Amino acid sequence: REQPPEAAAAPGGAGAGETIEGTQIIVAGGRIVEVRAAGCAPGTTVEARHLFFNLPARRKFLRAEETESAHVQHYLTLAALAFPETALAFYKDGRCIWQLPAIQAGPAQAVPARIEALRARLRALLGEERLLPVDFAASLGGEEPPEEAEIFETASAEKDRQEDRRAELRIWGLMGSPGVSRATRESQFIFVNRRPVENRGINYALIEGCHTTLMKGRYPVCCLFLEMDPAAVDVNIHPSKREVKFRREAEVRALVARAVRETLLAFHTGADQAGAEKAPNTRGGAHARPEAALPFPDLPEKSAGAATAGALRPVTPPMEKSGDESCGAPAGKIAPAGLAGAAPVITGANPHSWSSSNVPMPDRQPAAPLEASTAAQAGPAGPTPLLNVPLRLVGVVGRLYVVLESDRGLVLLDQHAAHERILFEQMLNRLEQGLAAPSQKLLLPETIELSPRDAQFLRDQLAALNRLGAGLSEFGERTFLLDALPPFVKAPDARRFVLDLVDELKAAGREVNLARLGEHTIAKTVCRHAVKANDPLSGLELENLVEDLRHCAMPYTCPHGRPTLIEMNYRELDKKFGRAQ
Repeated sequence: REQPPEAAAAPGGAGAGETIEGTQIIVAGGRIVEVRAAGCAPGTTVEARHLFFNLPARRKFLRAEETESAHVQHYLTLAALAFPETALAFYKDGRCIWQLPAIQAGPAQAVPARIEALRARLRALLGEERLLPVDFAASLGGEEPPEEAEIFETASAEKDRQEDRRAELRIWGLMGSPGVSRATRESQFIFVNRRPVENRGINYALIEGCHTTLMKGRYPVCCLFLEMDPAAVDVNIHPSKREVKFRREAEVRALVARAVRETLLAFHTGADQAGAEKAPNTRGGAHARPEAALPFPDLPEKSAGAATAGALRPVTPPMEKSGDESCGAPAGKIAPAGLAGAAPVITGANPHSWSSSNVPMPDRQPAAPLEASTAAQAGPAGPTPLLNVPLRLVGVVGRLYVVLESDRGLVLLDQHAAHERILFEQMLNRLEQGLAAPSQKLLLPETIELSPRDAQFLRDQLAALNRLGAGLSEFGERTFLLDALPPFVKAPDARRFVLDLVDELKAAGREVNLARLGEHTIAKTVCRHAVKANDPLSGLELENLVEDLRHCAMPYTCPHGRPTLIEMNYRELDKKFGRAQ
């Protein structure tokens, strides 16, 4: 007959200089068989035998050995991230997979120390990544939840809601810098009160916060901790206790998206402001250059002439080129184009002043930490923004990629993606100021008839649609007159464009998603009008392109999430040429 399972636990609590003695507890079949003193090292050892003694049929539900091992390793990874102050070791078949030392994180109030401990633990588990610190705090329950929001029904629901109004939400952890993403969500770790959780709303919030910085089908890398009142979160909606539901789901989602967005924005703008404080600004502004230096460019249809020399502000539309022009793909074999004159240098301490010089570039001083309480603080181990170090213009290859040099290595800039980002933020600022987006009049206006329900919905959204460049007006009970479209929409697709727009608006339903729809419209518009591959730019235009990109809130990706520039440091170059191992 099979023996009942035995479990032995030996906790050790001896300090330095004391007798190392623990307690051994043997449990068989759910009953405590023996409790006795035993010699052991400090710590706790749990050993389980006959794991399926009481449920032998459960064994057939197990998957392959590698699959089950991956599940065990994933669970231990979550435990290691949640408790970096605890030493953990993972052994498989007698082989050590990883062994993690304890990392002292300090008290719970010392968030920067906890973030650095988490960074060290993540580095040991996942390798080196460019991660940004997240530190965000906000009050929950600023206003009553919407009527359609589902609330946990309890006997004291009203009392719980009153207490929830005074609740605080603290979000801290690490977030991948712009350009760091994965094809799946496997590198997303979310904890609520140190419990690893899964929540669809938080997944959407991460995508929302990284809007315009992620390519389609990519997911951000993060390890975030949410600290809140345990009564404001329900962990009993699934037997595994992994899926959770928040009392104020929409509010938590909005705050997570806000924390992520402010962290990404602070990566560039925070360091840029810190650098501007250390050096005089030749353009008269302490942190930003004058508004007049960034006029909103007119966006007519492209003319037949080539791009004129001079500043990219405003831009003369470049020459139409044959073939596919979407997103500016490189055009065949193009001879490299050089730049006449000395190579301009822009310093990291003052990114607003250019000089033509061959002198060595100064060392970049670390940026001062950001003072804003809601923004991520620039930790000592965080990456330095690429546009906040000195850059020297070298040339252009393929009439698309601008070659620059920094004190860290080689930098390549996509002139199409960079110009897209510049135009996108200029147009977005215009839209936020209440000005309408560019539109083109139709030669023959069209009438569009909708169902009564869609007609009423569209009637309520006419003002928003007109701001996005769609000229719509009422032309009857269920009929609308369309006389203008955004520049990227062709006239034969006018009716389909309006119907798709109505469907997207109905699916959005909230103001934040309506704003994203506006960004989507602007992104398509600027993709059509930005400079593209094979558009020759003069040295002055390239200088202004890089300088304008520095002044963008999020300069490291185009509106579609593609990178505007990439860097290859000297160590990578040395490896490729066999100079380093």
